[in-house]
This record gives sequence, C-alpha cells and structure tokens, in this order.
Amino acid sequence: MAEKTLDDLFLDTLKDIYFAEKQILKALPKMARAAQSEEGKAGFLQHRDETQGQIERLEQVFELVGKAARGKTCEAIQGIIAEGEEIMEEYKGSVALDAGLISSAQAVEHYEIARYGTLIAWAKQLGLKEAIPLLQANLAEEEATDQKLTKLAEASANPKGKKAA
Repeated sequence: MAEKTLDDLFLDTLKDIYFAEKQILKALPKMARAAQSEEGKAGFLQHRDETQGQIERLEQVFELVGKAARGKTCEAIQGIIAEGEEIMEEYKGSVALDAGLISSAQAVEHYEIARYGTLIAWAKQLGLKEAIPLLQANLAEEEATDQKLTKLAEASANPKGKKAA
C-alpha cells in the first residue's frame, strides 16, 4: 500500500467536512421547527442559508485540488446530530428546549471550527493558496454563528430554561 501523505489527509478531511455540512444542512430546518423562540427559529434558518454557501465554497476547494466533491461518512457529526435529535425529543415542549438546541448547535459549530482550522493549516503547508480564503470564509462564519448562539443562550434561552413551566 502506498504511503499516505498530508495531501491524502487534507482530502479525507475535506470529504469529512463536506459530508458534515450536508448533514447539518438537513438538520437545521428540523431544529428551526423545534425551536420555541422566534429568534431561535430565525437563527437556525439563517445558518441553513450560510451552510449552503459553505458547501459551495467547499466544492470550489475540491475543484482546486482536482477532485470530485464527495463526502466521506463522518460518524462524529452523525453522533452530534443524533444527540440534538434526542434533545428535541426528550425536551419537546419544555422551557429548557431552546437551551438544549443551542447547546447542540454549538457542539456542531465547535466541530466545524476545529475542522476548518486544521484544513487551513494544512492548505498553507501544502501551498494551496487559493483554497485558504475559501476555508477562512467558512471558519469566520462558523465562529460568528458560535458567538451568536452564545449571546442567544445567555440573553434568553438559558434564563427561560431555568424557570418552572
């Protein structure tokens, strides 16, 4: 078997995050429907639109490296999404639902932030100069979404979740 290189690792990780973004795109409308606050609903739908743009940027990165845009099953994101679905089910109708949804969304964001940070570092190492701004744009959006989620949690979801129904 041929020795694996950083190029192979970059491509595998790119496929991983591509799969993850596609799964997230499917999960966000469910989260929006489940959210009790209008702010939460709007936030999840806005992030769905951003995620579509992130997928398009990833497709450009695949093009730059001369590979077809294909995902590779990412068990980590599947597990994080499954946990979110569990929260939606177990906390449906409760005052803590939105806090749980935000927590799940932040787990997704932190996974994505880690992946994009790694891909940027590897793209620099591999001299993939044109891929770097595309990956950085995705990372910046993920970080901004994480900050918005924190503000939403602290301003409304967490305090509401503390109250008895």
